[in-house]
Amino acid sequence: MADALKPDELAINSNVFPQKPTIKGIESINNATFPLLQIPIVNIGILNSSLSSEVEVELRKLCSALGSSGYFQAINHGMSTSFLDEVLEITRAFFNLPLEEKQKYPRVSIELEGYGNNTHKNYQTLGWNERLHLNVLPETARNSGKWPQSPENFRRVLLEYTEKLRVMNEIILKAMAKSLNLEENCLLNQFGENPRAVFGFNFYPPCPLMPDVFYAATPHSDASMTSFILQDKEVEGLQVLKNNQWHRTPLTPDAIVVNVGDQVEIMSNGIFRSPVHRVPTNNKRERISLAVFFGPEPSIEIKPAEGLIDDKNPRLYKNVIDYPQHYRENIQHGITSPLDALKI
Repeated sequence: MADALKPDELAINSNVFPQKPTIKGIESINNATFPLLQIPIVNIGILNSSLSSEVEVELRKLCSALGSSGYFQAINHGMSTSFLDEVLEITRAFFNLPLEEKQKYPRVSIELEGYGNNTHKNYQTLGWNERLHLNVLPETARNSGKWPQSPENFRRVLLEYTEKLRVMNEIILKAMAKSLNLEENCLLNQFGENPRAVFGFNFYPPCPLMPDVFYAATPHSDASMTSFILQDKEVEGLQVLKNNQWHRTPLTPDAIVVNVGDQVEIMSNGIFRSPVHRVPTNNKRERISLAVFFGPEPSIEIKPAEGLIDDKNPRLYKNVIDYPQHYRENIQHGITSPLDALKI
């Protein structure tokens, strides 16, 4: 695996539970008896339709999901099975390259993207993983020197997937607002004119030694507004903390797992929950995934929607500009829950 490198701006994996595990008495993070998370399946096509009765059902389902676990599974999103397979194939193909080829795109300490591992403030490697992080939106943030030349279709597939997710993200943000009885552009407007999208390509190799001790990805919440996860088609990995109990995330064919990040929890004044999640290691099988993190331009002030605040529902969070920077600074100062630092 590569040397320890600096964590990404929008997809920082903070060690929310910083205590280092000990072998004696440790809870198995690979415990197959963890219950499956009951994640509602939301039809994106219906959310974007004009059939009011069907839309209302999906909106209630969306609101319930995000207020409970912070997750839902998106279907009918306009992407074919063959295209999603192609997205996973370019992910696997990159990580199957020789190490010297992958290291042509290094993630060094002064940069926020490239190939490497997630790290802590002291540049200690966090997680049994390899990652490639790329800034994709806005176009001015792209660093072509970090974009792999192999496989040959990498750039084409990445850009096509970006545009499809951009459209899907707008539909979902409008639906979130409507589900809260807000004007439909209320959340979308907080993106600004130059919203950000960061891609996190993940490879989790088998961990033959003490897989119950090491994480593939440590417990964390996302600093983003919204996160889209394309899971491995065969190997489970994502685990979600709900009601102080870890749950496994089911694998649903052709579904994209969507969760809200810390910034949407602020905007919704705590109605929608930014979930803590993790990835355990696997002692036998490798796993891949692709996470895409959407966030506003840094100069935008993120704040609770005024329509959600009244005498019975007081403001829960302070306003914040450049939440990812706030996130990083809090982690560097040992504050393990940056979102809590903004609570009133």
